[in-house]
Amino acid sequence: MEKNTSPRAAVFLIVFGLVTLLIIYSSNSRSEDFHYTTLDGKVTLPSSLKEWGVKNGYLPVFGNKTLDRHCNQCVVITSSSHLLGSKLGPEIDRTECTIRMNDAPTTGYEADVGNKTTFRVVAHSSLYRVLKRPQEFVNKTPDTILIFWGPPLKMPVFSKIIQRVSMAFPNMSAFVASPNRMRQFDNLFRKETGKDRVTSQSWLSTGWFTMVIAVELCDRIHVYGMVPPTYCTRKTPLPQKMPYHYYEPKGPDECFTYIHNERSLKGNHHRFITEKRVFASWATVYNISFSHPDWE
Repeated sequence: MEKNTSPRAAVFLIVFGLVTLLIIYSSNSRSEDFHYTTLDGKVTLPSSLKEWGVKNGYLPVFGNKTLDRHCNQCVVITSSSHLLGSKLGPEIDRTECTIRMNDAPTTGYEADVGNKTTFRVVAHSSLYRVLKRPQEFVNKTPDTILIFWGPPLKMPVFSKIIQRVSMAFPNMSAFVASPNRMRQFDNLFRKETGKDRVTSQSWLSTGWFTMVIAVELCDRIHVYGMVPPTYCTRKTPLPQKMPYHYYEPKGPDECFTYIHNERSLKGNHHRFITEKRVFASWATVYNISFSHPDWE
């Protein structure tokens, strides 16, 4: 009996320490800008995302593993409540590779979002929520690959936390975006939008990182649940009021969240609508399609 409970006890202690660290982190970083581009060294930005190469961009948290997976067909399952009632689960699970974000669960939502998870892209701010529920996000599908991203100066601390969790779950495969790759993400935003992320007070979203990673890993990509860039500002038909996340029915309204972040000039915000304009421009170049809702 002790053998069965010791890993759980270890995870509990890890999570306790993790909570403490994140409280300290949150208190110290609320007004911090992520100046990826001010780190030493110049960053090259290939003309095509296909040329970035995942092997050098993502570092193993534990061991000598290499992120060298390649998929012919991928689906990106967003956290949007547009997926509720879609009954897409079986279709999603039949796809070669599935990509999910942050702490979007599958348990209880299998009929609409499926259960299979090949890759899960996790922001530094969602790390605690993912690791505190290992049976849902770490150990539920043993072959899931977790890819964490965050500011390079903070990631060594988070990597140590992930390493400790890996000790309790030996089959866990986890990678973190390298400092060089983080600078490339930043420079890509400037190249595609003409805006400097820091001076425009913009925070790249997990969706931004996920879409780039999907292009790197997959030949064909289908995105479920992402609304087109004009959806929330159209006059007819008016957009529906829907929760931002399918697993938070009492959460903030989706379009309110998008418009507030896009237009706000105070503080740092995700530029969701700007990012979606970029994704629309990538659709033909990188063989990306969108549905639920469909993009014109």
